[in-house]
Amino acid sequence: MATFLNRDQVRAIRAEFGTPVYVYDQRTLEAQAKAVLNFPNAFGLTARYAMKALPNSTVIRILTQKGLHIDASSGYEAERAMRAGVPGHHIMLTAQQIPKNLKYLIEQGVIFNACSLNQLRTYGDLFSGRSLSVRINPGMGSGHSKRTNVGGPAASFGIWHEYISDVHEICKQRDLTITTMHTHIGSGSDPEVWERVALMSLKICVGFENTTTLSLGGGYKIGRIPGEVSTDLQVIGQHVAEAFEMTARQTGRSLRLEVEPGTYLVANAGAIVATAIDVVDTGKDGYKFIKTDTGMTEVIRPSMYGAQHPIEIVPAQAEKRGVAEYIVVGHCCESGDVLTPAPDDPEGLQPRMLTQTKEGDAVVIGGAGAYCAGMSSKNYNSFPEAAEVLLDRDGALHLIRKRQTLNQVLENEIVPDFLTTKS
Repeated sequence: MATFLNRDQVRAIRAEFGTPVYVYDQRTLEAQAKAVLNFPNAFGLTARYAMKALPNSTVIRILTQKGLHIDASSGYEAERAMRAGVPGHHIMLTAQQIPKNLKYLIEQGVIFNACSLNQLRTYGDLFSGRSLSVRINPGMGSGHSKRTNVGGPAASFGIWHEYISDVHEICKQRDLTITTMHTHIGSGSDPEVWERVALMSLKICVGFENTTTLSLGGGYKIGRIPGEVSTDLQVIGQHVAEAFEMTARQTGRSLRLEVEPGTYLVANAGAIVATAIDVVDTGKDGYKFIKTDTGMTEVIRPSMYGAQHPIEIVPAQAEKRGVAEYIVVGHCCESGDVLTPAPDDPEGLQPRMLTQTKEGDAVVIGGAGAYCAGMSSKNYNSFPEAAEVLLDRDGALHLIRKRQTLNQVLENEIVPDFLTTKS
């Protein structure tokens, strides 16, 4: 098995929790946390977990108890983190939308990261005389696809670097002090681009006279399938640490480093256990398809990006079988619900060589810890939200989110009286 699960565990999970179900591995989570916390640095490190990748409170607790702080992308995420036991002052809020309860969050100690000139003005009007972070778009970005590149002129994220003089003016007018500068390059960033943007950001950061911290956002590449290479944090981190040291020699500024990975921490710590519900084909010149009881309702990345996830078939009963080429598809009435698209091309199809499959076999989708449960198109076709399970470091299984019921799907709907009253 390519995932952290063995075949006996897959069968046991299906029997106890049903399918589809997300499974997360505590050992992998803790190992990745350790790797991130060992990121090379010159003058101190704060490592934040970008919780949008996987916001389950159990996962948040595992990672923060190892020493990680939190990067929240909305006011709701910030509140969710606090409900999971994270102190407000360990949370940085970097959001496209200013929360309606911003004042409450700041009072709880949450650090605000202004992502536009308007956000900077709004914060200053509420909290004149306070300190904050600003997010700067340095003019370059990278990502595993164009849709995950959040730097450069095609990205709305952050304050464009040519408007830094406006930042200084707004801060002067409202007596604001910028203590942290933040930049974000993209998810699955190219390591070389990440390093280049880090150097660009250092030059910008020292232009803010009171900054003590540079936050280098941007998810690191993580290999999910054979042939995909993961970023070596020690290699890129060492180059960045050297740049921080050089900046200190040149300017006298010993800047603290922040990083905020999400995918790197959780991607390969998660898997989806599903069931093959049908096997069909389109004739001798067509394709063989495995239909599953999961799909874009649990993992939308293949449909959005042409993202690749490892997939393995576990026969319902242990037996020897051959292999065959299949397209694996989801259960939604949607032509784009394909789990084996061509790489980076959600419109294309790429058959996989898999164990010969029968109805009732288990289907295991690996690399499903990041941007799967947290970014699913849940309730499409009225499918309920899937359950989540933790495999702890001792091998025990724990239900950490119940499977949604149809009643829960419908509970917030209100039917007007005129449609229920008989005439």
